[in-house]
Amino acid sequence: MRRRDFISLLGGAAAWPMAARAQQPSGIRRIGVLMGFAEEDPETKARLAGFRQSLERLGWSEGRNIRIDYRFAVGSPDKFQAFAKELVALQPDVIFASTTPVAAVLQRQSRTIPIVFVNVSDPIGSGLVASLARPGGNLTGLLLYEEGITGKWLAMLKEIAPQLERAAVIANPKSTPYDYFLRAAEVRAASLAVKLVPSPAENAADIERVIESVAREPNGGLVLIPDSASILHRDLVIALAARHRLPAVYPYRFFVAAGGLMSYDTDLLDQYRQAGSYVDRILRGAAPADLPVQAPTKYQLVLNLKTAKALGLDVPPSLLARADEAIE
Repeated sequence: MRRRDFISLLGGAAAWPMAARAQQPSGIRRIGVLMGFAEEDPETKARLAGFRQSLERLGWSEGRNIRIDYRFAVGSPDKFQAFAKELVALQPDVIFASTTPVAAVLQRQSRTIPIVFVNVSDPIGSGLVASLARPGGNLTGLLLYEEGITGKWLAMLKEIAPQLERAAVIANPKSTPYDYFLRAAEVRAASLAVKLVPSPAENAADIERVIESVAREPNGGLVLIPDSASILHRDLVIALAARHRLPAVYPYRFFVAAGGLMSYDTDLLDQYRQAGSYVDRILRGAAPADLPVQAPTKYQLVLNLKTAKALGLDVPPSLLARADEAIE
């Protein structure tokens, strides 16, 4: 081994396994991508486009100096496991992971390959990092929501639907830190005089059963927690909420664009672009342990005024004034 190569290897040892660096041909760096969403979903395509554009602005383009290996796993822990093993076996320089269960299964597969995550809400409680400021291991990334976000969703739902007495908190516990979100809602529910109805839902049949159950009694509503099941079946959720005239608050803007009532969320496309900058820093020698987990700095409130009217709801002027976007 030449002296120059030996020095370069020592300098990067903290960031990448030796095997990963040794096998890359002609200076091509390898990036693995494991998504917890469907490949054909327009939202998935848009987010990954933002991720690639960020890399290109930073000097990385597919076919020239990077290769990206994609895997898409929807709803099945078995798929997460299989695809995580495949990507780790390729020994990439870094892996980009979307959602908590995806990041967790990758962590179990490798404690050395750097992993950058997005769509993760409780990385400390999930055991992905030691702290936000000093992750400490081979994972870092971007926090999806601040602690207490579910309480804010519940308060906004009560504001637009003052008659609200019960709210079903819907998500798949296997694909999201359900208890983390539920605790935040419980803190706020008593002061709002709203009874929470924990409503785990793993598939379309569960979602339909839960929403129809809520609709059997008056003054009910829905709080959708971010998870792959609700995203995959978002058209069903929105249709059932409209059919049963249930006010609902959603975790992402695209629910509202598709006909949902309201959402309060972070800029997901911007998060994917920021993830590209973290991948860039790792490819240039930074260690994940030293890159703080980034907390969201901006949230957006989106209202669908047409849906509010269909539900017979008068949007309070105070809520409308805070909205970043009102869809007519």
